Amino acid sequence: MNLPVIDLHCDLLAHMLKTPNPDPFKQDGIGCSFPDLVKGNVKLQVMAIFTATQKGSTALAIRQSEIFASFLTKYPDHCTLVHDTSTLSAISTSSKLGMIAAIENASGFCEEDEPLEDGFQRLEQIINNATRILYIGFTHHAENRFGGGNNSKVGLKKDGEKLLQYLNGKKIAVDFSHTSDALAHDILDYLSTHNLKIPILASHSNYRKVFNHVRNLPDDIAEKIIERGGIIGVNFLRAFVNNEDPNALYDHINYGIQLGGGNSICFGADYFSTDSHPDRSRIPFYFKEHENASHYPSIIQQISEQVSPNSIEKISYSNVMDYLTKLWN
Repeated sequence: MNLPVIDLHCDLLAHMLKTPNPDPFKQDGIGCSFPDLVKGNVKLQVMAIFTATQKGSTALAIRQSEIFASFLTKYPDHCTLVHDTSTLSAISTSSKLGMIAAIENASGFCEEDEPLEDGFQRLEQIINNATRILYIGFTHHAENRFGGGNNSKVGLKKDGEKLLQYLNGKKIAVDFSHTSDALAHDILDYLSTHNLKIPILASHSNYRKVFNHVRNLPDDIAEKIIERGGIIGVNFLRAFVNNEDPNALYDHINYGIQLGGGNSICFGADYFSTDSHPDRSRIPFYFKEHENASHYPSIIQQISEQVSPNSIEKISYSNVMDYLTKLWN
């Protein structure tokens, strides 16, 4: 099947940091090069700005926002910015790759030892470079000044509360894909207690009941995202799908639907630089069936054999279209 695809998360921008002349057409080392995205009929790709929590993280994030902007000026025949309902509605008939930026770790705009106001100014610089960002993830695997990552048990910190207050009404979603369980619950409680207008999502997450990994969502958090009208992008990484069975990807999708997520399930493949990853024990990072974005038609065909035609269109693109339309209106 060749349905249009929207994908909520890839790390092409971080991958581009490895060369002084970033080239999104090179297919070595990452599964979301422009040629693979085109072959997979990806009409909108969210480009994550990713840095680990470390000294100098903000310079790396600023550079990625500049690379994002450079794609649009260097390759106007190949890609286009999606930043409002008008540009969103045009993606299904466009021959170009639609792009929007996001921030995977808030350490990308604020160092651990600088005033938070400096970080907010830098966040505005990143937004200005990219025109718009779709979501912000507070953390990555470890904790930072905002809260606890998925490998920790730390919850929401004071600077995390201030970040939530800053985001109130800005139409930027909070991403739950790398939160600790404690941070996820604290964010949900804080949003409710203070009646904040902040959308939520999980850009690249699977389900812990299907495969037990701290990166996967427990039922209570997944259900809260669904209840709040959020979306959940299924992750293709073998470590979070199932180490042995590629078909477990479809178990995650079906489980999300069983939880009530028929209007929430979408794609967040999480293609990133595999050639430089320090943990070589994880090779292959993806099952061959899911190893790059060109496989989307066959993946969609597999899903279509298990769900209704209406459901496969929702998973492939319309759930995200509906979410963005509501968000940007």
